[in-house]
Amino acid sequence: MAPTNVKAKAAKKAALQGVHSHSARKQRYSVTFHRPKTLRLPRSPKYPRKSIPHAPRMDQFRTIVSPLNTESAMKKIEEHNTLVFIVDIKSNKRQIKDAVKKLYDVQAAKINTLIRPDGKKKAYVRLTPDHDALDVANKIGFI
Repeated sequence: MAPTNVKAKAAKKAALQGVHSHSARKQRYSVTFHRPKTLRLPRSPKYPRKSIPHAPRMDQFRTIVSPLNTESAMKKIEEHNTLVFIVDIKSNKRQIKDAVKKLYDVQAAKINTLIRPDGKKKAYVRLTPDHDALDVANKIGFI
């Protein structure tokens, strides 16, 4: 009989005083409050925001605008095995290299670019020794 009596008295005391009377406050060691990091679930959208992925914005036809056939460009073709092109202002060297390979079937050794004072980008495409710039220029049709 005694244990149940003790249990009943403990329940009576808890009911009268409450069980949350001696909860300690959490000690804070900093004066600034940092919001706790809570669960962040990955997005699971109900429908795709784009119906189809965008076509490549910078393809080879947009990258290379035109070949340049000035006197200095002709000298580059003959002496340095280098083709000169006007290219899109937003294209980079990798895109120019890929475009030359796709359009003219030649391998570029290196690309130098500059932006002209009129705002157009010029690219000097140095070809590998196994390709001749004069033959490629003839194939393109500006010699």
